Amino acid sequence: MRVGLELPPQHRVYGAFFVYAFCMGSLPPRLPDIRSAMGIEEGALGLALIGAAVGTLISLTFAGPLLERVGYRRALLTLIPLLALLYAVAVFATGPLGLFLLLVPAGLAIGGIEIIVNLEADRTEHMIGHRIMNRAHAFWSFGFFSSGLMGAGIAQTGLSPQLHLLGMVPVVALAVLLVLGRFEPAPHRTGTPDGTASRFAAPTLAIMVLVAVTLSALILEGAGIDWSAIYMRDVFAVSPFLAGFAVALGAFTQAATRFFADAFVERYSPIAVARVLLSILGLGTLTVFFATSEWMALAGFGLMGVGSSAIFPLAMSAAAQRTDRSAATNVAALAQISFVAFLLGPPLLGLIAEHWGIRWSFGVGLPLVALSLVAAAALGRRPIRHEVD
Repeated sequence: MRVGLELPPQHRVYGAFFVYAFCMGSLPPRLPDIRSAMGIEEGALGLALIGAAVGTLISLTFAGPLLERVGYRRALLTLIPLLALLYAVAVFATGPLGLFLLLVPAGLAIGGIEIIVNLEADRTEHMIGHRIMNRAHAFWSFGFFSSGLMGAGIAQTGLSPQLHLLGMVPVVALAVLLVLGRFEPAPHRTGTPDGTASRFAAPTLAIMVLVAVTLSALILEGAGIDWSAIYMRDVFAVSPFLAGFAVALGAFTQAATRFFADAFVERYSPIAVARVLLSILGLGTLTVFFATSEWMALAGFGLMGVGSSAIFPLAMSAAAQRTDRSAATNVAALAQISFVAFLLGPPLLGLIAEHWGIRWSFGVGLPLVALSLVAAAALGRRPIRHEVD
């Protein structure tokens, strides 16, 4: 007998994104404490965080056929609680090498979850005839915001990251049971090549252009996740709560924008929406770079959340709707590069922060914003339908 809430298919997709991000969001607010406990600088911490990117790249490249054989339901119900457990184990590392090695299996789980939830969003969108991809990613951001805000509060109490993340394991497991206990995968899209992703989801030229569209948003979003708390602590010497709140604020403004973005995409086209958002992303990055107070920095992080909000979802929809290969292959090809840039780029920014200062870990993203503005034409102009869920 299956347990859990009875939900419409699109709401179950939203729940999957929320719980997944709630699990992921527990680590970033504790990075200042983890860095202090290890006694390391930004560069060493950044290199340690690459472990998750390595695991994600492996998983996004090769996991597609395995996930199809195991079944999306079984995989999703296993991987999200497993990710919470792997994070809890990872923070017991006493040095950067140990943290790197322990984050590799966490990255493997992240890659598998990423493939499943994005394909489910696209297939459900096609099944019900309504655009839901941006709203699904809004719930990812709401989940990350909730976990980030909770992590900021827990950090203020002085509870160790180890006990904090161990406590997250049963919470995440219960949430998965309630929200996804009755999950059933949506049917494949019709009118596109069926079948699973190829063993190596190699990107085509068209997918690489979509990567260029997403690059600035993903790297600057990841920079906000990895470095905003440390930025606030190092530059303005704020309290642990306010440092963690910087992470949560970017996620909240991102979530609020994503929640309403689909209506604007339907009305004004993906290209127009993307270019407006990328301009806001550039403005927010400049604000963070030149901030003279903690409140000015928080405003910049909020604008960055708005600007990064819908770029990746729009690119994922464009990739899934291509007819040259199966949707699974195109989604995996875009995700394996874009999502790894999200995980790999920001840790490498730690080297820049260590040598040039923490502000430059954000400033170097400005040329990428210009690249994304040029590449945004690849998103297409036609909406799915002039109605939203």
